[in-house]
Amino acid sequence: MEAVPEDWQRAVAVVAHPDDLEYGLAGVVARWTAQGKTVAYVLGTNGEAGIDGMAPEQCGPLREEEERRGAAIVGVTEVEFLGHPDGAVEHSMALRKDLCAAYRRHRPDVVITMNFGLTWGEGGSVNHLDHRIVGLAAIDACRDASNRWLYPELGDPWQGIGAAYVGSMDPPTHYVDVAGTLAQGIASLEEHRAYIDGLGSNFDPATFLTDFARSGGTAVGCEYAVLLRRYQV
Repeated sequence: MEAVPEDWQRAVAVVAHPDDLEYGLAGVVARWTAQGKTVAYVLGTNGEAGIDGMAPEQCGPLREEEERRGAAIVGVTEVEFLGHPDGAVEHSMALRKDLCAAYRRHRPDVVITMNFGLTWGEGGSVNHLDHRIVGLAAIDACRDASNRWLYPELGDPWQGIGAAYVGSMDPPTHYVDVAGTLAQGIASLEEHRAYIDGLGSNFDPATFLTDFARSGGTAVGCEYAVLLRRYQV
């Protein structure tokens, strides 16, 4: 695997729910914002159906606030919620249009998203449908944003996206060394306290993310790393 090239300036990170980026990718984002890069978050849903025992009208605003706090820790100030229904996202033209609009607004050089495969690794548990739909739409929308004949009402096309990087997608092709920003990534996940408490388990963000990054580092020969799959777009 190669290190992710860092000769670019702007990125958009696209995921389905508040907390998705914090399960590993936030440490990557922290490294890049520390270099002076701009990263914007675009979330497909507000996460309103994510906590059992908490009504959606209460849960959604709470999770939005947790996401904004977590994003700020890793240097992200622009956080957008597209408002598609949590747990019922459809791979629709409406979703692609929303992402196309975001890309044309933010004009990223790279896009970051998460695993859109059926499972987490070969033989692993089934991946959430929202993850699969939003992740794949994030890739498709890269081409949509570049086509001036699609959604001309959204403004000029943006043809500057060179690659998309997908976390937890096998097989990985690239890595990011996060030894210097792992602590920020952990702190970012810890801001999602209501969600973590809602899981009803003894989940520890520090243990989970440290083990996750150590495993990645072992694969590429450094202490801590996050592995990504690159798609040329």
